[in-house]
Amino acid sequence: MPQLTALPKRILIGRALRSDKLGETLLPKRIALPVFASDALSSVAYAPEEILLTLSLAGASAIRFSWQIGVVVAVVMLAVVTSYRQNVHAYPSGGGDYEVATVNHGPNSGLVVASALMVDYVLTVAVSTTSGVANVVSAVPVLRGHEVALSVTLVLLLMGMNLRGVRESGTAFAVPTYAFMAGVIGMVGFGLFRHLVLGDALRAESAGFHLAPTPGNGALTGFALVFLLLRAFSSGCAALTGVEAISNGVPAFREPKSRNAASTLLMMAGIAVVMFMGIIYLAHLTGTQMAEDPARQLLGAPAGYHQKTALAQISAAVFAGFTPGFYFIAAVTGLILVLAANTAFNGFPVLGSILARDRYLPRQLRTRGDRLAFSNGIVLLAAVAVVFVTAFGADPNRLIQLYIVGVFVSFNMSQSGMIRHWTRLLRTEADAGQRRRMRRSRLINGFGLVMTAAVLVVVLVTKIGHAWIAIAAMAVLFAMMKAIRRHYDRVAGELAPAAEPEPAGAAAPTRIHAVVLVSRLHRPALRALAYAELARPHVLEAVTAGVDAADTAALREEWERRGIGVPLKVLDSPYREITAPVLEYVRGLRGSSPHTVVSVYIPEYVVGRWYEHLLHNQSALRLKGRLLFKPGVMVTSVPWQSESSARRRPARGRSAPGDVRRGEPRRRTVPSGAAVEIPAPPVSTDKDAVT
Repeated sequence: MPQLTALPKRILIGRALRSDKLGETLLPKRIALPVFASDALSSVAYAPEEILLTLSLAGASAIRFSWQIGVVVAVVMLAVVTSYRQNVHAYPSGGGDYEVATVNHGPNSGLVVASALMVDYVLTVAVSTTSGVANVVSAVPVLRGHEVALSVTLVLLLMGMNLRGVRESGTAFAVPTYAFMAGVIGMVGFGLFRHLVLGDALRAESAGFHLAPTPGNGALTGFALVFLLLRAFSSGCAALTGVEAISNGVPAFREPKSRNAASTLLMMAGIAVVMFMGIIYLAHLTGTQMAEDPARQLLGAPAGYHQKTALAQISAAVFAGFTPGFYFIAAVTGLILVLAANTAFNGFPVLGSILARDRYLPRQLRTRGDRLAFSNGIVLLAAVAVVFVTAFGADPNRLIQLYIVGVFVSFNMSQSGMIRHWTRLLRTEADAGQRRRMRRSRLINGFGLVMTAAVLVVVLVTKIGHAWIAIAAMAVLFAMMKAIRRHYDRVAGELAPAAEPEPAGAAAPTRIHAVVLVSRLHRPALRALAYAELARPHVLEAVTAGVDAADTAALREEWERRGIGVPLKVLDSPYREITAPVLEYVRGLRGSSPHTVVSVYIPEYVVGRWYEHLLHNQSALRLKGRLLFKPGVMVTSVPWQSESSARRRPARGRSAPGDVRRGEPRRRTVPSGAAVEIPAPPVSTDKDAVT
C-alpha cells in the first residue's frame, strides 16, 4: 500500500487481520443480538406510529382499533420468527432466504428474493437513519431543517464503523441497543405502575386535541373501514422488518452456529413483542394522537404546533415531571434507530459475496477486506442508501411506504421453499421420530406462509401507489444480475481450455514470453505458458497467490491432471492479497541475484464494451502499476481477445495499429475506395535505432 494512504486507512479501519484470524471475529449471543436484531427491535419505535397515522385518516373514531391491530401484528411476528428458526437449522451457510429459494424453487426465484433483500437492506439503512434523526429533532427542535445532512453523516459514520469489522461494530453498538431495550421496557413498566398502582392520569400533549378525519373520509363504514384497517395493519407490519437478518448471518455466530442463531431469534421476538405491545397500550392509555396533516386534522392545537413522534409524546406523558427520563428515551431511540442500519451493513455484504460467488454480482464483492469484512459491499450499501436519503428528503414516512414490500416477498419465497424442503426430505426419511419432527416443521412453515402471504396481498393492495418504486427497483436488480451472470457464463465458455493441451504453436503468437502469473487454469493462462516456453528463459515457473484454499487446491489438482511441465509455485497470502505476495516474491528474486532480469507475464482478458472493464482485470491493472516501478523487472501482458472485442477491431481495407511492426503490408484507401498495398519499411538492424 502506498505510504501516502496507509496511515489514514489504518486510523480509519485499524490494522489488517490475517485470514486465519477469522474465527476470532465470530460473535457470542450477547453481541449477536444487538448486531443482527437491532433492526427488528428498533422498528417498534415507528411501527405503532405508522398504525396511528393510517387510522387518523378516519379521525378519532378509528384510533380505538390500534390495539387490536397491534395484537394481530404480534401474532404474525411470532409466526414468522418460529418459521425462521426452522430456516437457520436447515440452511446455516448464511444464504438465508436466497439460498432457500434457490435450492427449492430454482435460480430465478433465488434472484427474486435476492433483489427483494437488497432493496430491503438499502431501505433499512435509509429508514433507520432518517427515523433516528426525526426522533432526535423531536427532542431538539433547533436541528430542524438539517435532517438530510445529519442522516447522510450517520450513514457514513456507520460505514466507517463496519469497515473495522463485524465484531468491533457489534461491541460498539451493544450498549446503545441494550440501553434502548431497558429504556422502553422501563418506560412501559413505569407507566403501568403510575396508572395501576398510583392511579395517575397519563395524558399525551395531543390528547386534548380533536382529531378530525381527512377531507373525503369522514366516519368510514363497511368496506372503506375494512380497507383502512388492512392498510393500518400493513403499516404496522413494519415491525417485522429485520427478522430475516439472523438467518442471513448464521456464519457470524460462534459454534454451535444454528442453535445460537435460533436462540437469538427467540430472544429477539420475545423482547420485540413486549416492547411493541407496551407502546401500543401506552399510546391508547395516554390518548396519543398522530395526524397525516396536523395543521388541518388536529383541531385545538396551538398556532405553529409541531407534531412530535408517538414515542416522544408517550415518554413525555409517562415521565412528566422527570425530564431526564424523557431525554433518555429520546437519546436511546435515536441511537437504536440509527444503529438498526447496522443490521443491513452486516447482511447486505454477506449476501453480496454469495451472489458474487454465484456470478450474479461483480467479483469484487466476494473479497474480504483488511478487517475480514466484505468492504466493497459495505461501501456500495452506504452509497446507495445516501442516494435514497437525499432523493426522499430524509423523510422516514415516505421511505417506510417502500420498505415492507421487499421484506414480505422474501418471507413468502422462504416459507414456501421450506415447505418444499421438508416435503423432499420426507420422501426419503424412514425414521418415525424424524418424520414427526419434519411434519411439525412443515406445519410451522405452512402457517408462516399463510400469514406472510396475507400480509403481502394486503400491502400490495393498499400501498401500490408507493410500492411500485420498490417493485421497479427489484425488477432492475433482477435484470442486472441476470445480465452479469450471462456475461460471466459467456466469458467462462470462451476461456475454458480444450480437453487436451493445445500445441505451443496453436496457443501462442510467434513472439517471446518468460514467467507467468496464473489465477486459474483457463485458455489465457495456457497461451501465456506456451508463449513463455518459446522465449526459452533460464528459469520458467508459474506463480499464483493462495488467496482461497479451495481455489488453490483445485488449481493444483487441474495442473497435475493435465501434466503441465512448468512448476507451479503457490505464494502464501494471509491477508487475501494478490499484489503484495507477488511483489515480495519478485523482490526476493532480485535480491538473491541482482544481475538477473525478472520478466513477469500477465494473462489479460480483452473486452470491447466499457462496462465489461468493471468486471475484469482490476487485479492485473494494480499489479502492473506496481511492477512497472521495480528496477530490473519487465512486465508483459499476454492478451486474450473476447468475442465482444471483435467490434473494436479495424475494418478490412485500413491499416491497423501495429501492422507495420508485424511486417504486414500497409494499406491506404484511394479516392475510389479501393485498397492498395504499400510495402512496409525495412526493419532497422541498428541497435541505436528507436522503434
